[in-house]
Amino acid sequence: MSLTKTPICDFGKQADNFKLKSTGGKFLSLEDLKGKNGTLIMFICNHCPYVKAIISDVVKDCNVLSKLGVNSVAICSNDVINYPEDSFENMSIFSKKNNFNFSYLHDETQEVAKKNMELYVHLIFLGIMETWSFNIGEE
Repeated sequence: MSLTKTPICDFGKQADNFKLKSTGGKFLSLEDLKGKNGTLIMFICNHCPYVKAIISDVVKDCNVLSKLGVNSVAICSNDVINYPEDSFENMSIFSKKNNFNFSYLHDETQEVAKKNMELYVHLIFLGIMETWSFNIGEE
């Protein structure tokens, strides 16, 4: 059965710290990844047709955000038994193929996704440290 109501984000809650393996081979924590003006945390996976359809735009937008002091990170929390396309090896291939300019982390136990479920709706949680505005795509 699918959800009929989208959960409401708790915008005042801070994300719990984590330490996950990146496709670059290093273990990175949220503290390692925080940007000067905020952090964009994206829960994505390689096999999702929606992710595949927008990934080039996501990479471009993350590049713009980086120039504004907002660091981006993607986390894959899928069960690789049920979704072999989302294995760590395939994450590395996917990130290289799509020229990721941000860290791509493997949440093998799904613990990070489960702990932070209320922080994001669908794919993306944007945590802004300061109040300011910008238009994605403008440089």
